[in-house]
Amino acid sequence: MSVTIVLPQKVKYIIGQLEQKGYEAYAVGGCVRDSILSRSPGDWDITTSARPEQVKEIFAHTIDTGLQHGTVTVMIGHEGFEVTTYRIDGEYEDARHPKEVLFTANLIEDLKRRDFTINAMAYNDRSGLVDVFDGIGDLGRGIIRCVGEADERFLEDALRMLRAVRFAAMLDFSIEDKTRSAASLLAGNIAKVSAERISSELVKLLTSDHPEKIRTAYELGLTRVFLPEFDKMMETGQHNPYHCYTVGEHTIEALRQAPPDKVLRLSMLLHDVAKPLCSTIGQDGVEHFYGHPAKGAEMAKAILRRLKFDNDTIKRVCAYVRWHDDRPRLEPRAIRRAIVRVGQEQYPAYFAIKRADAMAQSEYRREESLSYIAAYETMYEEIMEKRQCLSVKDLAIDGKDLIALGMKPGREIGDTLQQLLEMVLEHPERNTRGNLLESVIK
Repeated sequence: MSVTIVLPQKVKYIIGQLEQKGYEAYAVGGCVRDSILSRSPGDWDITTSARPEQVKEIFAHTIDTGLQHGTVTVMIGHEGFEVTTYRIDGEYEDARHPKEVLFTANLIEDLKRRDFTINAMAYNDRSGLVDVFDGIGDLGRGIIRCVGEADERFLEDALRMLRAVRFAAMLDFSIEDKTRSAASLLAGNIAKVSAERISSELVKLLTSDHPEKIRTAYELGLTRVFLPEFDKMMETGQHNPYHCYTVGEHTIEALRQAPPDKVLRLSMLLHDVAKPLCSTIGQDGVEHFYGHPAKGAEMAKAILRRLKFDNDTIKRVCAYVRWHDDRPRLEPRAIRRAIVRVGQEQYPAYFAIKRADAMAQSEYRREESLSYIAAYETMYEEIMEKRQCLSVKDLAIDGKDLIALGMKPGREIGDTLQQLLEMVLEHPERNTRGNLLESVIK
């Protein structure tokens, strides 16, 4: 099958310069895969027979980004391109890293070490597509298949098992049977992979067009190792009229309904994480999960810390988990207090959380829930349009004004400003300098 890929001019330039010096060079990996699928590559990687020191001699501006692995970043203008020497990985000793990397002049040897057939294709304008493992055939069949023996690839790097799921989610592919079987057998090895590498793949999976593929990670036994709380959710039913799924299946549907944003998808993944621990059965036989949002926020914090997420992500996700089930009365004063309670920075994305949760429940009173959320959002927008006071910093006076009245710096000032905020949340029209100063003087 003849394939033509339009290489970016800078990529053609790098390949051309290497070829002029007598070396081989190809675009390789994900950029070739995505080009064949008419997707826009995120970046362009180049593989070459030239050694790192030879690459550095050819190009004026390079950065040593991974010399021990044969990688040099070539800067063309302000854009960087990773150029890596053909290599053979030595024996893997920890399911993560090869003991040694050996350079080779043979492109096929380099392609043999790659994870999946769809990522083991190379291209340049001189040779066309180099595809010795039928990656293009697997693209047509819509499958993720390991290069060579799947168990060997997964024993080399256990993260590849989760990457298989991530690529399946990204491309809406299925995992080939032998590859799937090997992952099921070796799933426990993912415990050897760093939390940072796991969380990176998890985010890519969750923010893909098919986050429901996390079910595949569960079926393979991967989540049992790095996210056992998800397995508990998959095994916990919800016996009440508002739900038609297990906690886990509800979570998967909520992921599908949420926008493809890291914080929002992580929030939906964990919003009901505490339900297995908070389950109670009422006298009428209906199952309840009292207290699960607050407990869930605690659990989400522990999980995200375990997976080495940054503090800002943890803070935002935990807030969404804590307040996803909050239902203020539909009146302005209650909505203002809800905005303060949830956190002003959480809006307006907060409504996407509530809608995704509602859409993943049974049809029982679903329309009522969606109407409530729409009314809530409308009232929120009116409050924001009027620029009503929602924090101490929005008050018409500040600590300096209180000091000018004779108040000593310290706790009294903070307490007074908080009392004024409470008043203004009830009566936003009173947020004027005159009204507030008068209230303090009284």
